[in-house]
Amino acid sequence: MTKKVAVLVGSLRKGSFTKQIAQNIMDMLPDGFEAQFVEIGNLPLYNQDFDDEGNVPSEYTSFRNTMKEMDAVIFATPEYNRGIPAVLKNALDVGSRPYGENIWENKPAVIISVSPGAISGFGANHQLRQSLVFLNMPVVQQPEAYIGGVTNLLNDEGKVTNEGTLGFFSSIVEAFVELVNKY
Repeated sequence: MTKKVAVLVGSLRKGSFTKQIAQNIMDMLPDGFEAQFVEIGNLPLYNQDFDDEGNVPSEYTSFRNTMKEMDAVIFATPEYNRGIPAVLKNALDVGSRPYGENIWENKPAVIISVSPGAISGFGANHQLRQSLVFLNMPVVQQPEAYIGGVTNLLNDEGKVTNEGTLGFFSSIVEAFVELVNKY
């Protein structure tokens, strides 16, 4: 049976380094895994009144339904001001509501933080990890995936060619696949 993997990217920028890294990771998934980017940039900011008053935006419904069909999630995030981008936090909130209908429940996940800098999105990675604990998502613990110096890793086609980095990516994918196969 094919495992469906949602890839949520916290950067909306055209040419996003984070999305390029996510694509490199997606390309390494083995047979039996089908990954797709899931759009989160179109989600209106979460407002509980939408759910309480039965006035749910169609974007919420579409997103929630798509995510319900997914078996696992790859979160790829840049770091903005030592935290996760608002668009990613909003997607978590939209998916965790209304109360009792958490679409994230028991979906295995991996967090990959990406940055041009040396800190490698450490703050965003850990902030996201905190939210996923609350949402009851099992998350790959090791290896921790902090990708720094990203501008030196990607070629003009958005591919990573450094053998050491590709080996590290392979270990991330292996740990993710192992976690997903447990669920």
